[in-house]
Amino acid sequence: MVVATASLAGCSSTGGKRAEEARQQAASGKANVTTPRWKFAMVTHSGDGDTYWDIVQSGAKQAAAKDNIEFLYSHDKEAGRQAQLVQTAIDKKVDGLIVTLAKPDALKNVVKKAVKAGIPVITINSGQEVSQDFGALTHIGQDETLAGEAVGRELNERGKKKALCVLHEQGNVGHEQRCEGIKKTFDGKVEDLYVDGTNMPGVQSSVEAKLQSDKKVDSVVTLGAPFAATAAEAKKDSGSDAEIDTFDLNAKVAAGLKDGTIGFAVDQQPYLQGYQAVDLLWLYRYNADMLGGGKPVLTGPQILTKKDAGKLEELTKRGTR
Repeated sequence: MVVATASLAGCSSTGGKRAEEARQQAASGKANVTTPRWKFAMVTHSGDGDTYWDIVQSGAKQAAAKDNIEFLYSHDKEAGRQAQLVQTAIDKKVDGLIVTLAKPDALKNVVKKAVKAGIPVITINSGQEVSQDFGALTHIGQDETLAGEAVGRELNERGKKKALCVLHEQGNVGHEQRCEGIKKTFDGKVEDLYVDGTNMPGVQSSVEAKLQSDKKVDSVVTLGAPFAATAAEAKKDSGSDAEIDTFDLNAKVAAGLKDGTIGFAVDQQPYLQGYQAVDLLWLYRYNADMLGGGKPVLTGPQILTKKDAGKLEELTKRGTR
């Protein structure tokens, strides 16, 4: 399989205006359809304060407004409690379910229970490999291994020799796949560094200690946007010349791309994951439509660099990138 990575591209003035008008109409809360007011639930593995999931919700809520959907969101980083939240959605007899499978073993039985109850399920963001086995209609997200491979190739183009892959959530299969993907295509050496993502000072000190002890590290790859700025601080305090690169995007990452403190970012387009999941569930209930032909619907990877920063800053400020 060949994956094309792209830089942010502009659109025509007419197309861009129409897209923005459609977005504003959805954001207004006015439905564009006359279908019944179905109830969809999204249950994710997000911890508190994770801005990535704010962007996912932004897309989901705007699609829900457009499609006359009552949208329910809940989350818990602990897999057992996430499974309980899925059960709560089943008990509420929702008309559609969107769920992440960062730790699939804990979610397997309850997702299958939802499917057995006649609730259509779409998985997003994590769990691509098991989504179909669990009975989901499709998976929407980034193929994490392919995204890692894209990072490895980008590091090669930048002449890097040793990368530090910073894993901030142990047991998250998607994070492991990202680092493994880098190792597949990167011509240099990759070393994993496990940190506690709920403790940012600890993350910074761990990265700083590694950079101080190993001067051969010339690239630090974080697996989430909030950790990129922390890694940049660790770099500064350690006196390292390593480049900071990251998966995912937020306003700070866009600013970092612009001022050069971040080399590149890999965007999986969380707004699109949320929007498309709600819209696809609506299409399925309304017209039995489904994209992908049984295959995952990919929203990434997209390599973003300094040349994209100007437009990205505008989009991150409105909460859609």
